[in-house]
Amino acid sequence: MKLSSLVVGAVSAIAVIAVVLLIAGVHFERPLAVQGAALYNAANEVVVKGVVRDVQKFTCPVSEGEMGEHLVLKTDNGIIQVHLAPGRILRSQNISFAPGDQISVVGSKFRFHGNNDVIAREITRGNENFVFRDRDGKLMLTQ
Repeated sequence: MKLSSLVVGAVSAIAVIAVVLLIAGVHFERPLAVQGAALYNAANEVVVKGVVRDVQKFTCPVSEGEMGEHLVLKTDNGIIQVHLAPGRILRSQNISFAPGDQISVVGSKFRFHGNNDVIAREITRGNENFVFRDRDGKLMLTQ
């Protein structure tokens, strides 16, 4: 009798945890199989123009698991997330972006967390031009 109570209790606990995770919006995704330059595909290169709405920092495969910098860009076709480079590299080059910046991005489209994002190769802001990657997706900036 005690064993069946233990099993019922364990199953109930797992069910409660699963419901809490679903309510909290937690979902699990399979990680991308490749990282860094391997994600860049010149055949998928696009040019997008828009206004920076937000600057975000989080770890991602484009930055090979490092804390990377990202722009939320409002374009004529909607919102796009632009992956820049590892934050340490941008800080060492004194490169920063801010909400309200009008930019043009040359980069490769790829799927990330269900969205069509862009890995930046080059960004133009006014008369400034920032080259992040070569045509193969390899980072041009150094620490």
